[in-house]
Amino acid sequence: MTLINIRNLGVTLGNPLFSKLNLVVNSGDRIGLVAANGRGKSTLLACITGALEPSEGEITKARGLTVGHVAQNVPPALFDTVFYDAVLQALPADQAESESWRVDVVLESLDVPEAMRSRPLKQLSGGWQRLAMLARTWVSEPDVLLLDEPTNHLDLEKIGQVESWLNALPRDVPVILSSHDRAFLDATTNRTLFLRPEQSPVFALPYTRARAALDEADASEARRYERDMKVAEQLRKQAAKLNNIGINSGSDLLVVKTKQLRQRAEKLEDAAKPAHLERSAGAIRLANRGTHAKVLVTLEDAVVTTPDGTPLFKTGRQFICQGDRIVLLGLNGAGKSRLVSMLKQAIERPETARDSIKATPSLVLGYGDQALADLADSDTPIGTIIRRFDVGDQRARALLAGAGLTIDMQAKPIGQLSGGQKARLGMLVLRLTEPNFYLLDEPTNHLDIEGQEALESELMAQEASCLLVSHDRGFVRAVGNRFWLIEKKKLVEAESPESFFASVGSDR
Repeated sequence: MTLINIRNLGVTLGNPLFSKLNLVVNSGDRIGLVAANGRGKSTLLACITGALEPSEGEITKARGLTVGHVAQNVPPALFDTVFYDAVLQALPADQAESESWRVDVVLESLDVPEAMRSRPLKQLSGGWQRLAMLARTWVSEPDVLLLDEPTNHLDLEKIGQVESWLNALPRDVPVILSSHDRAFLDATTNRTLFLRPEQSPVFALPYTRARAALDEADASEARRYERDMKVAEQLRKQAAKLNNIGINSGSDLLVVKTKQLRQRAEKLEDAAKPAHLERSAGAIRLANRGTHAKVLVTLEDAVVTTPDGTPLFKTGRQFICQGDRIVLLGLNGAGKSRLVSMLKQAIERPETARDSIKATPSLVLGYGDQALADLADSDTPIGTIIRRFDVGDQRARALLAGAGLTIDMQAKPIGQLSGGQKARLGMLVLRLTEPNFYLLDEPTNHLDIEGQEALESELMAQEASCLLVSHDRGFVRAVGNRFWLIEKKKLVEAESPESFFASVGSDR
């Protein structure tokens, strides 16, 4: 049954975000919406809800259809509201009074603990705030559910919860979700829409298989375009030869044939469409200055503690060697970020480090944390690069432009940049540091799929040694060649991340 029909839809904000978009949403559809940062995913969802008027085209909905929309951010007016009340207030007043049990049902389905329900949203982590917004939207049981980046701020355990929850929804409820999490898209969708400025292809496949089909379609278009342009060039060459012969011989017939060949060439050129070329949001490049040391870091049964000294786990005897790309796995609160912090201190300030963590003196650290705290919100991108690195104004501007920061963005406070722009600035800072060891805590946060793939490629191409923490299963699988798992207060080596992913319910 068709619930939403989108015809020839287009939105132009300076440049076209998308145009001539056609999409039919039927009962049971689980549609993944894929595009680079800032390319129209949230805009399309806003058009479907009716919050934004498109530049062209129309959206027809079934009579009486209700649409639930989970946006990326918590409305500021809700920050002081406790979790339970934030969900209850989403019900009409008469329902809220007589059917508050609906809130309990939704919170149980999302495994929200009792203690969490009475806390104000401003006191909760970004992950719990996301689940509160999801519960708030679903409590009224809309006919269609729209999710904008639902896995943002979620750890693997909560991502697994949301996957299971989505897959347990009534099968006739269509879901449209935008996400950069490739594994999440594969686990929860059966159709994929690639949002593009001119033509947005739709495949009746989850992301990975749809991406393969898209790449093949793009390659086929590129071959067709190249072939058509070659034929047009040959026609023009033949026309030029006939034209010369016709002029020399005075043959009207050859002049007519010349004109016909040129017209055929022009028709072919006009009809030929170049293959889609994705406009990059900015290049991500890394560096590796190398080191002669084979062993970069030695852990001698280090005790990892909370800031107040409470023991979390022991590392045992471990070595980080050149060429290792170690992924640190563990549940939230197990101590991953604490170990990263201890390693950072041991490398940057060896005189204050514990004897149980020893870094080779030749180590140059490239550190990136998930909050991008190294980038001051009040500073500017151009100021950051010029002050930290000896590159000069002109070179700094060229580097920033290559990272996707236009001239007008370069002088803005960093706090005004989007998450994706800040992430690319952070990657540029890492590159200019020229490290020989990377310590990365959630490096794919705020990166779109293009950025994730570029980071993966750079880490591999540079043969970078690194230890990283990530909730992005696609990234972990692509990059890691060693896996450390925190379990039962010990750090152990795992063969692969798959058993851990399964244990937290991420790949059911």
